Amino acid sequence: MTPVGEMVLGLPEATLRPFVDRYVGYRERADVPLVRRESAGVFVVLILGWGAPLDVTDPRSAERGVTTVDSFVAGTFDGWCTTRTVGVGEGVELLLAPLTARRLLGLPLGELTNRAVGVEQLPGHWLDRLRDRLAEAPGWPERFALLDRVLTARLTASPPVDPRLAWAWRWLVASGGRGSVGELADELGWSRRHLAFRFRQDVGLPPKMAARLLRFQQAHTVSTEIASSGRAVDWAAVAAACGYYDQSHLIRDFHQFAGATPAALLAAR
Repeated sequence: MTPVGEMVLGLPEATLRPFVDRYVGYRERADVPLVRRESAGVFVVLILGWGAPLDVTDPRSAERGVTTVDSFVAGTFDGWCTTRTVGVGEGVELLLAPLTARRLLGLPLGELTNRAVGVEQLPGHWLDRLRDRLAEAPGWPERFALLDRVLTARLTASPPVDPRLAWAWRWLVASGGRGSVGELADELGWSRRHLAFRFRQDVGLPPKMAARLLRFQQAHTVSTEIASSGRAVDWAAVAAACGYYDQSHLIRDFHQFAGATPAALLAAR
């Protein structure tokens, strides 16, 4: 049975857009259990919801997931997981770049690597309070305006990340994950070991894994756009365009990060 619901996109105010690209408001009714497979990525998922609770499960370890929560944070994952819900759920979803999440949450993302955590477990309980205020707001415009105010205040009060680390992250993203980690370390004047330590601490994943995930995200996006246009996907060409050694390496990453072959993932969408 297909779930019934609505989705509303909100654009943050101009000063927030370098940090948060959009808000996604949703209301969804699932009359039978709705299970979704969620792909890995170098981003942090923040769900502030009210209504039907969710279970988040990492098949590699039950301890990494969380059950019966309506609001949670999922750190950077290097494998796919599933979500399960039934009933009527409503809330707001944000996908945050790691260093933005680092500032908003006020803790090293290494503490959230491959973990989903209910917001009540996070420091300060400010996300708990924000969730309650969002639920009480009369509509989506008021909710998005509230997010603007609260997130701006959090970023203003938080210290900026190390500019060298911020530059390293931008460099890796701009390369689409194809840049050499050794070259990046040399550009920074850091050892590879120190670069890996800083990424694990503040991004949640080592730079090589972050680079793999960036390539996977690009391959997923490119293949989806091609399929949406009605054209057949040439997977060898996608692999080459996204920096893969060959098609078999692309398929390996889709298995690890999405739990399916590229073709099966497109068919499911």
